[in-house]
Amino acid sequence: MSTQLFIPSFRIDECLEQIRECLEKGWTGLGFKTVEFEKAWTDYTGLPYSHFISSNTVGLHLALHIFKSKYGWQDEDEVISTPLTFVSSNHAILYTNLKPVFADVDSSLCIDPEDFERKVTEKTRAIVYVGMGGNSGQFERIVDICRKRDIKLILDAAHMAGTRVNGRHVGFEADVTVFSFQAVKNLPTADSGMICFKEKEDDERARKLSWLGINKDTFSRSSSQGAYKWMYDVEEVGFKYHGNSIMAAIGLVQLKYLDKDNAYRRQLARWYTERLKNIDKVRLVTVASNCESSRHLFQIRVSNRDELMLALNECGIYPGVHYRDNTEYRMYSYGKGSCPNASAASDEILSLPMHLGVTYDAVEEICRIVIEYAK
Repeated sequence: MSTQLFIPSFRIDECLEQIRECLEKGWTGLGFKTVEFEKAWTDYTGLPYSHFISSNTVGLHLALHIFKSKYGWQDEDEVISTPLTFVSSNHAILYTNLKPVFADVDSSLCIDPEDFERKVTEKTRAIVYVGMGGNSGQFERIVDICRKRDIKLILDAAHMAGTRVNGRHVGFEADVTVFSFQAVKNLPTADSGMICFKEKEDDERARKLSWLGINKDTFSRSSSQGAYKWMYDVEEVGFKYHGNSIMAAIGLVQLKYLDKDNAYRRQLARWYTERLKNIDKVRLVTVASNCESSRHLFQIRVSNRDELMLALNECGIYPGVHYRDNTEYRMYSYGKGSCPNASAASDEILSLPMHLGVTYDAVEEICRIVIEYAK
């Protein structure tokens, strides 16, 4: 057998039909499809504002850039984050000349609220909370601490498209939530994302900033009337972070199937769990009981992770590691030793194949090898 960690599924004919409309109308950039996708995402999640952007990473940067200037944060003010994430979560903090401060993780591999509160200082301005693998962890406790301490809550929901907590899509309690529709995510395009602010004024500013600070985008100008429809003002230095209609066209199709696809991922997780839950040498990463996770990842912990990975590779099975402790990287090494749980997890975690092509028989074979070789 040959089983990859991620293989995205596209409804190719439907995607091509949507893309064809863009090509026939001659409008492939920011425009009618991005507007349609934003509305569809708002309708799906219930979040009040949705702005389509080119990636999750640029969304995190936008959020911190907007909050820094809005609230008068200073260079080197602190943003608490996790060391167990893809580096973009922490790079976005550095983009804004703020300082990442690392809080440890709990058994869900999300930030531990107790360590978060211990790491708060008079310079703490925000937290970037990563929903690892679609898990919400102890998010409600994080919300309470942020409200009590007047800390801005940025939810990095790169893995959380379709995750619901207490029956409601994630994002309502955060000041801003940023999703990823990158190539191997649960709602895959080629690369794009969505930023959802709580406040209207932040959404409006994000739309200007993501189009170079221009106060009227190309699509708005093209659909307006009058001799001066071409005229616009540039109100501040912005970025070219907006999404395009080709990615939105794909996203519109993928969104139609997101709940169905996530349901199958949860079935895969149940099959893995049933087979591995009573194996002493294999520890499962926990998911909160009130969380209907998107199940972007299914993670286990073993003491001989690298050896097990090689054994799986020899059988044509290619798991992954999410993630290496960021304090092991040179640029974040100042935080080394501050998060012992994350450091231990970084040496043990293994993400097993989770995509729509994985079958029950494949899960059985993967689990057989895990049980045989894990220590």
